[in-house]
Amino acid sequence: MDFYFAPMEGVTDAIFRRVHHRNFGGVRKYFMPFISPSHSLTFSKRERFDMSPEQNAGVPVVPQILANNAGYFRATAKMLRDMGYAEVNLNLGCPSGTVTAKGKGSGLLRAPDQLKALLDAVYADPVLPVSIKTRIGYDDVAEWPALLALYSQYPVSELIVHPRTRQEFYNGAPHRECCGRIGKPFVYNGDLFAAEDIKTLGSLFPLASGVMLGRGLVANPALARQSAGGGRLTPDQLRRFHDDLYTEYLRFWPESAVVGRMHLIMKYLCSCFENSEKALRMLRKVKSVADYDRAIRFLFNECAFLPDPVFQLSILLS
Repeated sequence: MDFYFAPMEGVTDAIFRRVHHRNFGGVRKYFMPFISPSHSLTFSKRERFDMSPEQNAGVPVVPQILANNAGYFRATAKMLRDMGYAEVNLNLGCPSGTVTAKGKGSGLLRAPDQLKALLDAVYADPVLPVSIKTRIGYDDVAEWPALLALYSQYPVSELIVHPRTRQEFYNGAPHRECCGRIGKPFVYNGDLFAAEDIKTLGSLFPLASGVMLGRGLVANPALARQSAGGGRLTPDQLRRFHDDLYTEYLRFWPESAVVGRMHLIMKYLCSCFENSEKALRMLRKVKSVADYDRAIRFLFNECAFLPDPVFQLSILLS
């Protein structure tokens, strides 16, 4: 089974991907948070940095494109091909209201004619192999059979399925039973937070050729390695990963931006510690690198490490 790192806006940028890749094994592909092209194919400085071959050198990265216009999709795929990328992913899963209001991401799932027209154009003469990351419907799981039948008409390089509807966002249990209808290899995504979750998923769906891990892999950066038969996360490995990541951000970003990004990442990584509430309160109040350093020293020196950390939504929402 292959292990993929999900694209997580605001977390899995080029620096994070690069540092994770050199500190941990087990991830076959890192999916880049989506690129949303316009007719001019102009991107922000941050987007250009994130997609640049130099920042992704040596890391198996797959760019993800968010588009409802085939021309914009194809032009972006050509640009990425010229940069040296070997495949792209079409985002049909993002549930954000600002995205779906524009008829993009999972917003396309409620417009089957428009979706079919896009897929017809994208797959007629693909610039690169194109995978799809999708939800199972917009309003209702009853939409899934028709969606699945539509996808089966195209040479989709990989079908990555998050078995929730757009309206469910990330709430409630995934409708895993829908994956039993796929009938061919697919990649599963959704609420896999522990090695045992992945093992169970594999036994339920032998056709699952891979799993895409997001929040669970940020909270336990060794989860893919462990699930592939490697060692569990250790406190020393976590500290080295943290320090490497922190140092890399400080190389490229202003200190205020680094503190904000590290605060978000540490809300995931606090799942690795018992009784981390005080450290979290300290992290919420940081305004400088010195404040951040004090909070991190307290977390690593005073909070007990959990030998098998699992993502905790309560910490992320705190």
